[in-house]
Order: sequence, then structure tokens, then C-alpha cells
Amino acid sequence: MTKADLINLISEKAGITRVKAETVVNTIFDTMTEALLKDDRIEIRGFGSFVNRAYGSYQGRNPRTGEVINVGEKKLPFFKVGKELREDINKGT
Repeated sequence: MTKADLINLISEKAGITRVKAETVVNTIFDTMTEALLKDDRIEIRGFGSFVNRAYGSYQGRNPRTGEVINVGEKKLPFFKVGKELREDINKGT
């Protein structure tokens, strides 16, 4: 599902214009991005949680040339699926 698909689906289900649905989706995503930028944890009960994970620096290799490259420290957002969503996904298996 793309962002456009999500906007269209919300517009249809909520009976609102596409412009209003787009505003809702953008507001949610912007708010989540701001929270992660502030290193806040986002928890949506039954769905999952987002948290930043810190990774230390390390030496990697350029796969094309084999040259050693120093990779600096970084943070990456990490998603952990919630129990209810995991159970819903696994019902069919």
C-alpha cells in the first residue's frame, strides 16, 4: 500500500475529501517523524512501536573495489510489531 492508496482509503471510509484525508495522513507522519527526531518512542497499542536504535562506528568494505571504509555512528528507526498484529497476521498459517 502506498501513501496515495492510504489517503484514498481514508477518504472513502471516513466520507471526507481527499484533501482532508491527505492532511490527516501528512499530520500523522510528520508528528511521528518529529517524535523520532527528538528520540521519543512511539507506541501504538496492538500495532507496534517505533524506537531509534544507535549503532556504533565500524569499518566496512566497498563491495566493488574492496577498499576499507570507515562508517560513522548512526541512529536508525526500528519497528517492533505488536502482539495483536502479529497474531492477526499469523492466523492464516
